[in-house]
Amino acid sequence: MKLKHNIFLLATLFLVSCEGYLTEDPIGLLTPEQVNLEPTTTSVNYSVSSSYQLLSSTLNIIGEWGWDDGTVTRNDFILHDIASDDMQKKWNPDGDQAWMDQFNNFSFVASNGGFNGTWSYDYEGISRANTAISYLTDDEMMGKLNMDPSLKDRLLGESYFLRAFYYFDLVTVFGDVPLLLTPLASFEEAYEVAVRVDQAEVWAQITSDLANAKGLLPNSKYSVEAEKWRASKGAVIAMQAKVALFNENWQEVINLVGELETLGFYQLNANYFDCFSVAQEFADDEVIFAYDHQSSQTPQKGNGLCALIGWGFVAPEANFVEAFEANDPRLFYTVDIDAKNVNKLLGTLDGTNKGNDDSPSNRIYIRWADVLLWKAEALLETGKPAEAVGVINTIRQRARNSVTASGGTAPTGTLPDRNVNETDATVIKDWLIHERRVELGFESHRYNDLRRWGIAKDVLGSRGFQDHNYLYPIPQGEIDKSGGSITQNAGY
Repeated sequence: MKLKHNIFLLATLFLVSCEGYLTEDPIGLLTPEQVNLEPTTTSVNYSVSSSYQLLSSTLNIIGEWGWDDGTVTRNDFILHDIASDDMQKKWNPDGDQAWMDQFNNFSFVASNGGFNGTWSYDYEGISRANTAISYLTDDEMMGKLNMDPSLKDRLLGESYFLRAFYYFDLVTVFGDVPLLLTPLASFEEAYEVAVRVDQAEVWAQITSDLANAKGLLPNSKYSVEAEKWRASKGAVIAMQAKVALFNENWQEVINLVGELETLGFYQLNANYFDCFSVAQEFADDEVIFAYDHQSSQTPQKGNGLCALIGWGFVAPEANFVEAFEANDPRLFYTVDIDAKNVNKLLGTLDGTNKGNDDSPSNRIYIRWADVLLWKAEALLETGKPAEAVGVINTIRQRARNSVTASGGTAPTGTLPDRNVNETDATVIKDWLIHERRVELGFESHRYNDLRRWGIAKDVLGSRGFQDHNYLYPIPQGEIDKSGGSITQNAGY
């Protein structure tokens, strides 16, 4: 028994597109020197905590400066922001990392390295979660460890959540994907079982994993008060609501957001930027799930995107800036045009962390404003326009009442309430689309929104978006190494 699990831990597999990484040991897991002959509570706990690492914006978790391979970062800002109409690659566009430009004009092909980042990071995260789940569901191992049942339940709940989270990313980006649910003992075995399954099966697994996680995690705002970065029951319910949103199960969205409201853990911060300020991390009321970047750790655990900002990457499209209404405080809190700073990602308003590849600014995945706008959309879709507008106005009220960058308040008349008596669903939907864009800009939501609303071609068609771009291509390297068992999406 112990030999089997040690092999699983050492050989936990991720599918990557870069040939060089296929022969390397999994990154971030226990090394042979660290693995005890008998598993310990510490090593089992580590198998769970290491599963979070692939959510980070730390550079070179997989690969070593493999820019062309697309594995330096997760690439969320490329696949979801640069591909949208919010972001362009650089403030002063040039030929540096030209493969990123192909996402801006949809000229990419399946061999573009950008897809490797999402594919390899997500499958690495899944494989680590699978290892943790295999430990925590092994009654013999748990009996030998005499692990506290509440600790076991919490760790297992976190692992189910993380696996669901990674598969959510994969299925929304690629559609049908391989569904791997157990640790694999070799790279060869991975490609033997790596066959794409219908996305309905992936969605069903996500739903099952989240249901399991919900029943295992404690009824508290934080699963562990001293480690607030861990997945919580609130994060699970929010992900359930997001799954319902993407599958247009509108009443379920309303019900699940209602559950979160009943918990009473979350509310909009009084000031918009508190969600992003390094000084307010895990001290605010709005963030539901975020990756906890920390500086000066070994191995490095900081936010590497701040280094890219220092190199001139990550800039707004002109029409993103123009989308903000006059005096909307959220524009400056997102981007400082004059200083060419992305304040929301830096976590500061004075340029601190710019150019720092080890920044402490967190990566926010779910926050309450996003969840409330899911509710507004579901209310509109279920014939409750006045309630939907009321939620939209709640978001606008917080924005206009936020302290401005100068320390004052926005002028009277800024961001007036929308008319709650409006009954035209098309008008209200336009308000919702606008509010999501300016509230959540540069948080990697816009591209998915355009696709799930079915308007991506209308908005992005002038830049080259075509019908087949509603799904990204499977990385060509994965298809090649699978010998054809992994197939390609139509149009690529």
